[in-house]
Amino acid sequence: MVPRCCFFLAAKCSLELPSPSPPAAHSAAVDGGPFNYSAIYAETKDGQFTVPAVKLSQINPTFLRKNVVYATKESPGTIVVDPGNHFLYHVEDGGRATRYGVGVGREGFVWVGEATIKSKQEWPDWYPPKEMIERRPDLKREVVELQSGVGMHGGPSNPLGARAMYLWQGDHDTLFRIHGTNEPWTIGLSQSSGCIRMINQDAIDLYQNTPVGTRVVVLASRGAVPVKLART
Repeated sequence: MVPRCCFFLAAKCSLELPSPSPPAAHSAAVDGGPFNYSAIYAETKDGQFTVPAVKLSQINPTFLRKNVVYATKESPGTIVVDPGNHFLYHVEDGGRATRYGVGVGREGFVWVGEATIKSKQEWPDWYPPKEMIERRPDLKREVVELQSGVGMHGGPSNPLGARAMYLWQGDHDTLFRIHGTNEPWTIGLSQSSGCIRMINQDAIDLYQNTPVGTRVVVLASRGAVPVKLART
């Protein structure tokens, strides 16, 4: 499934392999010790739900969480998304960052620009547009009337995953989100409609360390358009 945040555009997916190198102004090098990925990505109880363990064999190790040396002009706390290489960096002090693998927009759905996290939700509801529900008869069996319209309750089967951070520009919702996913094998691929998807355990980790008001910078990549155009 693809989240509502991404479905104001067409729904058919295509895949794109990562580009080889990050922009010169934002360079990273891995030098930290190894993470205990079996523990990081283990099954975990999260409120009333359980986050399933990640099958590490399904994910390229390049896209697992790492602490890296990261040269950037951005201040600590900023989130920098590098769509061309399928990475999200949470900038830290001392020229370092926590780097997460992400899934990004497929061709025609790639954007560039800046935004601010205006709100965050744990186990968010998902509101697919009417057009999508009409195209997908299977969704009619999964959606119900919720507080803000017809949608799907938050939970492990929800395509927004365990966490969502909502990206705005001033008073305008970009309709893009940084969110978890119930399809972790898509991390490192380009098949969303513009949202930034993360492994649920990584989305929880970033969520815990990211306050409302955080600045998000999405770097230029092949075929990217300014976020204002991407929303139209």
